[in-house]
Amino acid sequence: MKWYVLYVQSKKEKKVAEILRQMQVEVYCPLIKEVKQWSDRKKTIQSPLFKSYVFVRLTDKERSKVYTVAGVVRYLFWLGKPAIVRDEEIETIKNWLEDDAVEEITLCKYNPGDKLLIKNGILKNQNAIIQKVGKKRIRLAIPGLGIMLNAKIKDIL
Repeated sequence: MKWYVLYVQSKKEKKVAEILRQMQVEVYCPLIKEVKQWSDRKKTIQSPLFKSYVFVRLTDKERSKVYTVAGVVRYLFWLGKPAIVRDEEIETIKNWLEDDAVEEITLCKYNPGDKLLIKNGILKNQNAIIQKVGKKRIRLAIPGLGIMLNAKIKDIL
């Protein structure tokens, strides 16, 4: 059994994951907590970490059964074959999301294109390349894991 990446319709990630679970398919839809603000209130909601993507663990023969679920578009392909995610990468994502000991991150004098080595935490010893630095977010490419990491920067002032 291998982990595959399913591309699903926008905002259907949690629903697709739930239906696949009911079909006895091993599925992983990593969620993060976000605070959404409306004009009259704030609410903490769980949003998918990877928009429009859900991970499924299946054998090659079982791959077609996901197409019976409304909202599933296709598998993500890499070099002409369905993209496969290693078990260690799924575990790294799970551990990172469950780690309450992640320290606050501050940025200073970083620019797109800069290379860095992550020294602490679940992604320790991973090389990263800064893709974008915004006022409240930073995007890092982590080639060793084949992922892009978008991190929200907390106000420190």
